[in-house]
Amino acid sequence: MFTNEVIASFNELETSLYNYICQNPEKVPYMRIRELADETHVSTASILRFCRKLNCEGFSEFKVKLKMNLQHNKKTDIKSSQQSIVEFIERTLKGDMEEKIREAANLVIEADNVIFIGIGSSGILAEYGARYFSSLGKFSLYIKDPHFPIHSKLRNNSVTIALSVSGETNFTISQLNQLKQEGSKIVSITNNKLSTIAKISDLNIAYYVTEEFYEESNVTTQVPVVYILEAIAREIHKLNE
Repeated sequence: MFTNEVIASFNELETSLYNYICQNPEKVPYMRIRELADETHVSTASILRFCRKLNCEGFSEFKVKLKMNLQHNKKTDIKSSQQSIVEFIERTLKGDMEEKIREAANLVIEADNVIFIGIGSSGILAEYGARYFSSLGKFSLYIKDPHFPIHSKLRNNSVTIALSVSGETNFTISQLNQLKQEGSKIVSITNNKLSTIAKISDLNIAYYVTEEFYEESNVTTQVPVVYILEAIAREIHKLNE
């Protein structure tokens, strides 16, 4: 509701209004405009200008949007780990995942260089994937900086493994776009096959679990990603032998 651009445009009075609303989010939706003006020591005209900056025609519309925002940000129940695993098995492992894991392993084993990318929790698992692959005999790199200089020899005959829950992470898309244009094969592991990252990949492995959010954080289970990474690495090791 309060974007960085909107907050940056606030004057001193509007900033004081913003601070009051953030400190009293449950109270403001039930206040009259005059009550809010008295509490914040600003005029009703200033409040209406504040509302218009938030694309609201008046104070009533602002209160409705604030209520909706509060409901959206309420803490959600987090599924048990057992539920997440069962969901992953029922939705995914009964499909063609094992075939896609073998296909990914064949792509990787033929590559001279393997590059892992991802950010946030996906970045942590990308780093883990690079280490796990290397431990089983396929040396791999994890690169988290989209501007990291990659030598042309590394780009030749390379496979990039991209991790993203949503498949819409701009940071990762930018990295993939650069690497794809330079000839790298793209293998992505995402939560669904209709995302942007999945579409631009040469091979996508989707694991289909319900996305979960706690406040502003994406806390979707990453157990399926660990399973897929380890399964690919073990398949590579088997092929090498």
